[in-house]
Amino acid sequence: MENDQKIKLNIGCGGRPLEGYINIDQDNVDAMKKRYPGRDFSNVKVFDYDIFNLPFKDGEVSEIRADSLVEHLSFIEERKFFCEVKRVLATGGLFYFETPNFEKVVKIWLAAEDNWKDFYRDDQKSIEEQHWFGNNSYSTDNRWGYLSAIIYGSQNGNGQYHKNCYTIPKIKGILAYLGMEEVEISEFLWKGDRDPMIRVVAKKM
Repeated sequence: MENDQKIKLNIGCGGRPLEGYINIDQDNVDAMKKRYPGRDFSNVKVFDYDIFNLPFKDGEVSEIRADSLVEHLSFIEERKFFCEVKRVLATGGLFYFETPNFEKVVKIWLAAEDNWKDFYRDDQKSIEEQHWFGNNSYSTDNRWGYLSAIIYGSQNGNGQYHKNCYTIPKIKGILAYLGMEEVEISEFLWKGDRDPMIRVVAKKM
């Protein structure tokens, strides 16, 4: 295929659809507009494909992105997903994904103060004011605010729960199981100031 005909997927795109990619999410554009007020979705198409049975032939896809997705998959679903990624990727195709670094998050949680402040809230005003964590801030000073949301998901909408967790050794094990080449495994902070994250780039051999 010519470069401009290559199929690139952005799975679980959420509020970050990408140009030049087939954007896939369980939410439609109307739901995204409500969840991410202020963002422009006017020229965006989002497809509700089954991510465990993608409508592409074996080896047909050149690149897959799945940022902040795999932590939302159950232990049963993760194998199906990773195997499906390998199936549709072309030889030499790249798989990019990012996920919270569970080991580092738990260490921060253990070091934080056990000082519960308020029940989780899911009314629209609380969501807009970032109060659904129980303390109206991104502070990691106590266990039951933002830290809990990193571990369990924000839970302010369908599909937001975290069902799984990842560490660098686990990711290396998954790539070895799949027979995929590790191109990059690095660490960074989400939005530059919070959420220890792992960034992965893998290649299908």
